[in-house]
Amino acid sequence: MPQLAGKRIAILATDGFEQSELVSPRDALLGDGAAVDVIAPDAAKIRGWKNGDWGDEVKVSVKLKNARATDYTALVLPGGVMNPDKLRMNSDAVAFVKHFIDTGKPIAAICHGPWTLIDAGGVDGRRVTSWPSLRKDLENAGAKWENAEVVVDNGLVTSRNPDDLPAFNEKMIEEFCEGKHAA
Repeated sequence: MPQLAGKRIAILATDGFEQSELVSPRDALLGDGAAVDVIAPDAAKIRGWKNGDWGDEVKVSVKLKNARATDYTALVLPGGVMNPDKLRMNSDAVAFVKHFIDTGKPIAAICHGPWTLIDAGGVDGRRVTSWPSLRKDLENAGAKWENAEVVVDNGLVTSRNPDDLPAFNEKMIEEFCEGKHAA
């Protein structure tokens, strides 16, 4: 029986997300029985970044202005350089992420995804990993950065890059399951 049946998961992204870092977690969550909504600030579709160029489009389920964070069990923040850089400058996106932080709901962020967590006040005192160039940003925000395939800190799952997706997806599902993470 799927572990995530009955759970509704939000993936917050915008144009420039790393293709595999949205698609792989989304597919893993769907495969484990979760309902998954891709949430974006404006568009009906967002476009990924793949192999140094624009990738595929992904259909947006819910526009950010219509999304209610209270409707979701957990949150996924894909990386890519452009995606989180745009999201962290969007006050609605930061507020959406902050809800998950403030309520203790699990969050999975990969690569550059933790940038948005910084602006939402979600890394101070937390163990995290990320793409290496974010290390100083995260440490300056109070995080304890580790160079590891996946780091889990009380419901916060972080990974470095697309090579880490198998471990990231496994730990993400584990933390999103009831009983594995206490809010």
